[in-house]
Amino acid sequence: MSENAFTQPENSAGGAEPPVRELEDIPSVEVISRAAVMLMSAAAERLGLADEDPDSSPRRDLDEARRLITALAGLVTSSAEYLGLHAGPLRDGLQSLQKAFREASAVPDEPGKGPGEKYTGPVY
Repeated sequence: MSENAFTQPENSAGGAEPPVRELEDIPSVEVISRAAVMLMSAAAERLGLADEDPDSSPRRDLDEARRLITALAGLVTSSAEYLGLHAGPLRDGLQSLQKAFREASAVPDEPGKGPGEKYTGPVY
């Protein structure tokens, strides 16, 4: 069966695949928001927040979490003016991760020295 703009390919389970969107067709706010959500999810995993007991999570890696949170802070802070209604929830999620990092650290960073705090200011 040939495919055209009006048909969708079937996947191996027999269902229709969602249409593929070209990057040029995706609004910048959606690209930024998706990137932020991916960074948030990865940071939460590295903090062990997806596990019942984060303190004993085999996925916990605070060094990796610090990098991800800092990248997220830079992205959210630098693009806040473009995010509109999305900016508030992304900032809240970032701040929650920063607080979780502080709680998970055996020796917490000084206020203003934690992950991403050079972009967001101190998180207590």
